[in-house]
Amino acid sequence: MFNYQGPEFQLVETISAADLAKQGGFQPRKSPLLVKGALKTWPASEKWTFARLAELKRPDGSEVISSFQNGLVEQGVTQEPLDLPVAPYLRELDELARKVRAEWDEKTGLCPDSVWKGLKPGDRFHLNWDHLQNFIPNRIYLAQWDILREFPELKKDFAISSLWPGWRLTWQYVFIGPSNTVTGLHYDFPDNWFCQVAGVKEFLLFPPENAPYMHASKKFDWGATLSDINISELAEQPHLRDDFARAKGLYARVEAGDALFVPKQTWHCVVALEPSVSLAVFGLTLPEVLIGGGKAEIKALLHRLRLYRWGNCTCHKMTADPEV
Repeated sequence: MFNYQGPEFQLVETISAADLAKQGGFQPRKSPLLVKGALKTWPASEKWTFARLAELKRPDGSEVISSFQNGLVEQGVTQEPLDLPVAPYLRELDELARKVRAEWDEKTGLCPDSVWKGLKPGDRFHLNWDHLQNFIPNRIYLAQWDILREFPELKKDFAISSLWPGWRLTWQYVFIGPSNTVTGLHYDFPDNWFCQVAGVKEFLLFPPENAPYMHASKKFDWGATLSDINISELAEQPHLRDDFARAKGLYARVEAGDALFVPKQTWHCVVALEPSVSLAVFGLTLPEVLIGGGKAEIKALLHRLRLYRWGNCTCHKMTADPEV
């Protein structure tokens, strides 16, 4: 057993979709917000099952091939992506989802049901880090699948424009994977609406003032700042976990039909409790496009020219952890 208390958490601010609508809808904010039932009226809630997504075919009738993430990319060594057919993977997840639901345990998770169901707003609590000790580190994950570009007709399944008032440049990625996958600790430069279509995920969020405890990494990832802290391997990182324990975090259990607003520069990591389908919708206002977007594109160009953090990134295979 890993005897580690870790950071102190509180529940993220939560509101129902109906109550948010009564307040006039979402307004710009700098703190996270969990909206329960936000996706319930979207066609995707009914149509985006593993089985139905497995039926997708290219216009010529051929099977869909996509690039799969091979293990954790935010921390450690980046492995070579795997180009694999999507349909068999989705059918396997469909079987796994039924099995996981049948075997659900009140003790499962970083914040298990036995604790989570009794929490109230303002309560302070710690997580069960032992939950991560038996994770398989190199699970393949259909991460950042640009499915709405590949199949633009599916955009009508999502009311993306309803998430934000006013104009924003938005782009979307789909994440599909089994339970016990981990998205490592990082923050994004744009705001993000994280929409949970199927399954359940645990979100750990750390507002920007926690940056001194996050140990920002030099590993390059377009649009994101990564951490050297690997929440799956805290037992092997004594020099990092002591600082990590000083952070003040927010916890959200994001269930099917929920949407979580993750403000820019909010550190976060994600653990899947069930096989899941998630849509991340990133958005930038015009000033953010011109300033933040421009800086990100310059760094990306320098990286492609091998002038900025080449060999230490999430986009190209690494053979070992770099010194810097």
